[in-house]
Amino acid sequence: MALVMGDDVEPHDDLIERLRRADPAAVVEVYRAHQVQVRKLASRVVGDPDIAEDLVHEVFLDLPRMIRNYREESTLGSFLLGCVSNRARHYVRAAARRRKTIERHANEPINPSRGPDAALDDRRLASALTRALDALSVAHRVAFVLCEIEGRTAVEAAQILDVPEATVRTRLFHARQRLRERLSEEGWR
Repeated sequence: MALVMGDDVEPHDDLIERLRRADPAAVVEVYRAHQVQVRKLASRVVGDPDIAEDLVHEVFLDLPRMIRNYREESTLGSFLLGCVSNRARHYVRAAARRRKTIERHANEPINPSRGPDAALDDRRLASALTRALDALSVAHRVAFVLCEIEGRTAVEAAQILDVPEATVRTRLFHARQRLRERLSEEGWR
């Protein structure tokens, strides 16, 4: 039986069994099918492509062990996104490393072709947004990234996070509210 998520067709039950037996070829097959989505989510949550890459590799290396928790109630893609989401949460909680990443990105020009004043405003806004996102709880931040940045529905985010849809909607509501408050405190509208 094939399950569908977006344009991806999920593997048959035999692939899941091969993963449970730690078949390297099965892991490679799943990696090729899902690594782009997994990497994108990890990168958006942690804000650093190098660290996101590490998280992606950890997820796929641990997949034969983690697949035991796969209940087949959602797609394999959603399961993998949930796994990388959990890894990203652990990373985000490591404040010292996160602060270094934020500082490094704050110094990069956003769009220098618009002129120095616009680029400076962009950097200031990006810094303010990063600080505002940083102030969110991890649960709110992940819900915001999934729904607002990646454009996923609350239903998809709920499957990825393994929480009720209403929980995602509540987290998203509070995340937006806190972001508006923080940006307003810093003089942004």
